[in-house]
Amino acid sequence: MASLEENFPRGGIQKKPAEGKTSKPELERDNLFDVHHDEKSQKRKRSQKDQGKQKKFKADKTATAKDNVVNIGPLTIQALCEEMLLLGCIKEVSDYELVISLPSGLSGFVPITQISDAYSKLLSQQVAQGELPEGLNSLPDMYSPGTLVRCIVTSVEKSDDGRRSIKLSIDPKKVNKGLTASALATGMLLSGSVSSVEDHGYLIDIGVSGTHAFLPHEKAKNYIKALKRGPDLKIGQNLTCVIVEVKNEGRVVRLSIDRSEVAASLATEKQNWALSNLLPGLVVKARVQKVTPFGMKLTFLCYFTGIVDFMHMDPEKSMNYSPDQVVKACVLSVHPGSKAVRLTLRPAFLHPGGSPNQLSSDRLGAVVEESTVKAFYKQFGALFELDDGTLAFARLKHLSKNRKSFKPGAFKAGCKHKCRIIDYSLMDEMCIVSLKNQVIEARFLQYQDIHTGDVVQGKVLSLKPFGMQVKVADGIKGLVPSIHLADVILKQPEKKYNIGDEVKCRVLECNPAGKKLILTLKKSLIQSNLPVLTNYEDAKPGLITHGFVVCAREFGCIVKFYNDVKGLVPKNELSTEPISCPDKVFYEGQVVKVIVLKCEPQQERLLLSFRLSSKSGPEDKREYTSKENQEMKYQIGEIVDVKVLKKKDNGLEVSILEDEDNMVAWIPTQHLSDFVATSKLLWHCLQEGDVLPRVMCLSDKGEHIILSRKSAVISAVQEEQVVRSFSEIQPGMLLTGYVRNVMPFGVFVEFPFGVTGLAPKVSMSDKFVTDTKDHFVVGQTVIAKVMSTDEEKQRVLLNLKVSECSSGDSAAESFALLNQYFNELKEIRDLLKRGESSLAQGLCELVPGKELQLVVQDVREDGSALFSGSCVSGLTVTATRYHVGEKNVVPGKKMKALVLHVDAPTSEVYVSLREELLKQKPKQRLRENSQHSAVVQHITEQFALVSLLGTGQLAAVPIPSHFNDTFRFDSEKLKVGQTISATLRAVKENDHGVLLAVQGSAKKNVFVRVRNESETVLEEMLPAVKHSLSPGDIVTGTVKSVKPTHVTVAIDDKLTGSIHASRILDEVPIGSFPTFTLRAGQKVTARVIGGREVNTHRYLPITHPHFTQSIPELSIRPSEKEGEVTAMLNLKEDSACKKLELYSVGQTVTCFVKKYNTLKNWLEVEVSPDIRGRVPHLLLSMNTKVLKHPEKSFKLGQAISATVTGTDITETNLCLSLTGIQSLEQGTITVGMVAKVTPHIGLTIALPGGKTGKVSIFHLNDTYTEDPLGNFKVGKIVRCYILSNKNGKIQLSLRQSRLNPKIYSKVEDVEITCIKDVKKGQLVRGYVKSITPSGVFFGLSTSVLGRILFQNVSPYFVQKHSLYEKYLPEGKLLTAKVLGVNGKEKHIELSLLPEDTGMPSVLPESLGLPQYGAEEDKREADDKEKSEEPKLKTKRRRGNSESGQEAKPKKRKICPADENDSGIEVYYREEDEDDQEEEAAKKKSKIRKPGEAPRLQVSVGFTWDEDMNAMDIPLLNQKEESSESEEEEDPQSKLKKKTKKEKELEKQKKEKELCKVEAALMDPSRQPQSADDFDRLVLSSPNSSILWLQYMAFHLQATEIEKARAVAERALKTISFREEQEKLNVWVALLNLENMYGTEETLMKVFERAVQYNEPLKVFQHLCDIYANSEKYKQAEELYHTMLKRFHQEKSVWLNYASFLLKQGQTEATHRLLERALKALPTKEHVDVISRFAQLEFRFEDTEHAKALFESTLSSYPKRTDIWSIYMDIMIKHGSQKEVRDIFERVIHLSLAPKKMKFFFKRYLDYEKKFGTAESVLAVKKAALEYVETKSSLTDT
Repeated sequence: MASLEENFPRGGIQKKPAEGKTSKPELERDNLFDVHHDEKSQKRKRSQKDQGKQKKFKADKTATAKDNVVNIGPLTIQALCEEMLLLGCIKEVSDYELVISLPSGLSGFVPITQISDAYSKLLSQQVAQGELPEGLNSLPDMYSPGTLVRCIVTSVEKSDDGRRSIKLSIDPKKVNKGLTASALATGMLLSGSVSSVEDHGYLIDIGVSGTHAFLPHEKAKNYIKALKRGPDLKIGQNLTCVIVEVKNEGRVVRLSIDRSEVAASLATEKQNWALSNLLPGLVVKARVQKVTPFGMKLTFLCYFTGIVDFMHMDPEKSMNYSPDQVVKACVLSVHPGSKAVRLTLRPAFLHPGGSPNQLSSDRLGAVVEESTVKAFYKQFGALFELDDGTLAFARLKHLSKNRKSFKPGAFKAGCKHKCRIIDYSLMDEMCIVSLKNQVIEARFLQYQDIHTGDVVQGKVLSLKPFGMQVKVADGIKGLVPSIHLADVILKQPEKKYNIGDEVKCRVLECNPAGKKLILTLKKSLIQSNLPVLTNYEDAKPGLITHGFVVCAREFGCIVKFYNDVKGLVPKNELSTEPISCPDKVFYEGQVVKVIVLKCEPQQERLLLSFRLSSKSGPEDKREYTSKENQEMKYQIGEIVDVKVLKKKDNGLEVSILEDEDNMVAWIPTQHLSDFVATSKLLWHCLQEGDVLPRVMCLSDKGEHIILSRKSAVISAVQEEQVVRSFSEIQPGMLLTGYVRNVMPFGVFVEFPFGVTGLAPKVSMSDKFVTDTKDHFVVGQTVIAKVMSTDEEKQRVLLNLKVSECSSGDSAAESFALLNQYFNELKEIRDLLKRGESSLAQGLCELVPGKELQLVVQDVREDGSALFSGSCVSGLTVTATRYHVGEKNVVPGKKMKALVLHVDAPTSEVYVSLREELLKQKPKQRLRENSQHSAVVQHITEQFALVSLLGTGQLAAVPIPSHFNDTFRFDSEKLKVGQTISATLRAVKENDHGVLLAVQGSAKKNVFVRVRNESETVLEEMLPAVKHSLSPGDIVTGTVKSVKPTHVTVAIDDKLTGSIHASRILDEVPIGSFPTFTLRAGQKVTARVIGGREVNTHRYLPITHPHFTQSIPELSIRPSEKEGEVTAMLNLKEDSACKKLELYSVGQTVTCFVKKYNTLKNWLEVEVSPDIRGRVPHLLLSMNTKVLKHPEKSFKLGQAISATVTGTDITETNLCLSLTGIQSLEQGTITVGMVAKVTPHIGLTIALPGGKTGKVSIFHLNDTYTEDPLGNFKVGKIVRCYILSNKNGKIQLSLRQSRLNPKIYSKVEDVEITCIKDVKKGQLVRGYVKSITPSGVFFGLSTSVLGRILFQNVSPYFVQKHSLYEKYLPEGKLLTAKVLGVNGKEKHIELSLLPEDTGMPSVLPESLGLPQYGAEEDKREADDKEKSEEPKLKTKRRRGNSESGQEAKPKKRKICPADENDSGIEVYYREEDEDDQEEEAAKKKSKIRKPGEAPRLQVSVGFTWDEDMNAMDIPLLNQKEESSESEEEEDPQSKLKKKTKKEKELEKQKKEKELCKVEAALMDPSRQPQSADDFDRLVLSSPNSSILWLQYMAFHLQATEIEKARAVAERALKTISFREEQEKLNVWVALLNLENMYGTEETLMKVFERAVQYNEPLKVFQHLCDIYANSEKYKQAEELYHTMLKRFHQEKSVWLNYASFLLKQGQTEATHRLLERALKALPTKEHVDVISRFAQLEFRFEDTEHAKALFESTLSSYPKRTDIWSIYMDIMIKHGSQKEVRDIFERVIHLSLAPKKMKFFFKRYLDYEKKFGTAESVLAVKKAALEYVETKSSLTDT
């Protein structure tokens, strides 16, 4: 039966019939076991049959004549009617119905509402509440195919196409409605359904009103076990039950579903079965009445008759039945009207609880070429024997194409036919076949035949709002969702499709189990020849396929493929052009072609791109494979050399040199240079095969690696002036990037590493922007300043204004740009020279300033002239009207001309004929920075070519002053012939024949000018107005605007003055913002203290001629307004240097924050209107947090106190420090920035004051790590301890024990400063330094090295030293043992051997290396044994070996011979043993052969045996043994000769010995050693659970589990019933024992008993703990769920479960649990529960949520001082000091009782005394005094 149980898990009522199914041998076995049972059952059956037949008898008489004539045929659908009872077998299980196989190949279905009342109730609860109620399981969880069930027909409906569908119910109330309480009898087999789960069993609904049926756990356990569907039966589960006991006239019945009991049950006469209540599935003994060709008639239960059709005869016996033969049969159906009963004789149904044979899945749909006719029944069909010997049935209509072509003669027995298996009837255990050609040839018979991606023909069945239903084949329907009706969305599909239309579809998804088929009618998908993507595993990068868009949002598009596989096309992969609104470009349902970029099958993540390459499929694959390698090989920022493969319109395809795969990459044209013009020129000049050096990898998105040659971008990446992700962006940063796109609303800028930002129109330029395209072009290099970031949308807003993004020195910046431009031109010229084109060579020869002999070719209307000449063949040479000058130009005239500019892309040369240029003037020696007047001769995009007045030399002057400076109004542009002032920067002509200069101070016509540091946007606008003010004048004005460091004041309509932050207050409080004390519109009276020049912003002396046009500098400081105007700004006449000399080093000054310069990493401050200062990064603070984000810590305009450390190199600024003057002396702690990381050596740290220090890897941490430098990157801010500062070399330490000695006292790896710190035998850790022929050198500290000889590296012999290098690379962290220290020679010998270090061998065993000296070891061991033998012999007594006399050396190991060595060494210890001998013995025991198991050493501390035959004297007395006579004989002879005195002595000794043994047994400290000892102990203390537990442990150590169980049971009987806790201890131990050594079953038995005998909650909790400790988390969780139901009012249960969940890391589940707990527990408990939950969360580090819980509780209950106290305690433990102080501050301001306030003040004071400073302690005392005063004043009033 066990096998049956396993095969047919569960199966409700259905199983009863199944019991009949067991094969015959099993039936016989049952009869053998239960002879009495069988006899009874036969009797019962008879009586039942009798009763049944008595009732049926009268009817029979009248119908006898008919019956004899009745045709016994298979059951037909026409014969079915409502209320008919049938035995069925579950064929399929879906979420909402069961498909049931019925006899004669029919099928019906049971809707989910017809399972049982209890199940329907749960369903309606789910519908009402909208959530899953506990106890509700889905049908697939409860039912499995192959289970027999009893059903009743509820309706037979006819559909439109003439088909009938049979609706069934398995609800016991309907199936068993013929039964009444009084009719119930023991042994009856009936259907029941689980209606609820109770503690000791299940309540079963058997559908009999007034009867309660109970199924105990014992009777269900083996069924549940065989079912393998969880530990319990589920509500709604249908069971086949046997009634075991009937009480109270049928009002209470006890059931069993035990497999053996159910299978053996027979319906008997005694059970009082009647036709009104006869149930299908009953197994009866029947007598054959009549045999016909179609079947036979039987009588059963005495008087009932039934029929068996030909499909239900036993196939083994076939037709060999004879009248009056007794057979076993199973009731198949009972007709409600005629009461006709059908039976089956098939063996599978003759044992209830069994299951019919199933057909293998691959057989269904198979075509059988030759099937033999077995029998033909003209009204029904034919029986066939298939090729595998099984029987099959073909209905009449399936025997031919149509009725007319049907020839009965073709179906004589033995005829062969071709057929196809179309179904399998479980109830007939027979295949259903068809001989129709259209069926045999059909492509699809069932859903399993259809595969995703198949193209199928179908017929339109119906059109619904959600889509179209299509019939694909008989019984196979599919759905075309509305978005799949066509390539576009159809608004009126009925216009395109009519019902009955033939359509061609493609299968998108097919789920045979759920009979779900989704199709598409999109032509582009149906006709696609690209691979079909049906699962994530097939989505290999590079695969190109078709999909359809299901969603388009701002983040990109989601594309779906077959089988619900979907992927994301991110926004940047939608197109080569950026798409801002994908939802406007793509629509839902659009068919798209995509390429797979990346796939993670486990996470079901798929990344796609619409950016397909132009190549065909296979090539694409190649490109994408290479791309995968690229991702691994080249990182962004890596510099490579490349070779041009192909020139394309928008860039160059290049291959990376020195790459074995010849990796292909792409350089867009705009990335060839920082200058747009140069990019075009370079593209123009480069040829295929040219090599471009030093190109940087920019990104690896899309199909190629993208490279860039923009030097500004490359240097930004190399100098780490970049952000790698959105999170690193901080407002105020200046970043180098390039224009990604220009839109009407602004410019998108992309930076290396893929971060993108937007510069809106208003932030693009200092000028008014009309059209964004006039200002920037795609690909242009820009420097952007971050304005703000939006975390949620991951957006960055940028500013491209030159005024914001420039460094402050416009001349230097513009010159750097010009220099870079000419350097790039030089590279291009070199490229052209290498080229073979003569035209290119000619271009290279032409440089500005070169004189040419030309012939005039033509003169144009505008006065310009065209020239030709041998030196310029193939080029267009032009002179403009201006450059023709006064010369008379006629075609054909020869003239001398000077080259001004060569435009290579267009091959144009611009020349000049002007005399002043052609005149050869002697070249003067020019000085750098000398100013000259110059005339503009030619203008290009990047520079203007000017000729210096006087010398005529040509110079280039930059036009843009900055990368972002790209736009000029016409009025600002330079014009040819204009005279400008130029300052020379390079006085030697470069390769281009020009000098380099910048526009001088007279540059009035260029609007954009980089401002001086003191200048602001507002000042730029201040006009130069004449005034008559002089220092000392008092003026009145109105505040116009307030800036951080100055305030602008309108003195009158035109004149505007400025007040500096230092001129507002006399005493400036540090941290205040003086300028913000004034408001716009406020009237102020001020005194003039100086004047500033409008353009240069220099302070002018009053004597200066321009003073009257300067901007007045004002002061409103009270002292200056009233005092004399003496030393105000009259020093302004002196140079800046003299002003700075007034400040001495160490002086403290108050200054005002201007801005933090992120480029230069310094803080710019203003001390006074004319004194500026800078604070270097590392001198800003000693706090590393401040140094990480300095721009956040210093607010503009804030007053700060700084110390002067000197002046800068240019002597224009003070150098300041906010941390005082740093003394880098030994022992001090300072801050530094990582400047360099040297692998295996350490760090170089930049220190304040421009110094650098070194940190060795031994000083990075108190605990050495595998990768000590992994956490350090260049630029990281660290606190350092100065170890030494000698000869300018500074050694630092970052060890926490040095930086915070109070907090970090534990040091794992101590500092080793010299060889004296190393002791022999010590274990040390360090890093491998190098491997040399003499061994491995091992660094223990910066100065101390140790050596490890190769034989001490590993126990294996290594020939190849390269193995050491592999497994001991430089920098590997290891533990070694010091073998020896030679102080003189400073040598340290170390060992890495496992026996020394206790660590695994550094060379793994898997290498299979030979062990060191395996042979030598053996030899040594042998030698040792030989040398030891003589020593032992001398110690032994004479004749020892011969006589067997006892030898007594002081200490000896008794070593048995090696062959039968027990592995136990016994030491006989004596009290006077020598320590040395002990040590020697220890050493010997330690010397083991490698790989030998350690021997078990048992010290003789207890008696092995009370009398040892080997010796008379007990071992306990060994030390007192007489050792006088050295030459004693053997013990026997000694006994014979003993005198009376000796005997007396011996007796006394034995007495003494016994006394000793007794004393030892009495000794309370003695540990029990045997079961007897324990028995004695538990007799003396029977109620001590500790003793009982020790007794159990004693047995468990000997692995005697049963004995331990027996002890536990004894304990439970012995311990007094009053000692509840002691008993509980034993129960818990027993539970532990069963959990470790028993089965789940034994554990549950003990648990159930424990619950009965103890307080259940405690037992439950203990079992939960046991489960959790043994890591059985699933069982623990299930048990907790049970507890929450049973003890939901118990607070402890909720808390324990929360603790359990938090230990598992399930924080979210804990939050949900708290909500449930608050619903379940009474309101008064809520505060306490929340507080306890919060404490748990703190303990398990869910601190944020825990804080939130406390805060919300305290906001609701502010006077709960207990909660405040808990919160304080926890925050003191886990929070920061600031948070703790905040809590204390809140508490002391609560209005609580004075007593409580006193308590809190005392706590606050204690806290501050412990953790605070003297000031904070005083503050608390002050607050307490204030509280007392307010209280007393209140009481007074």
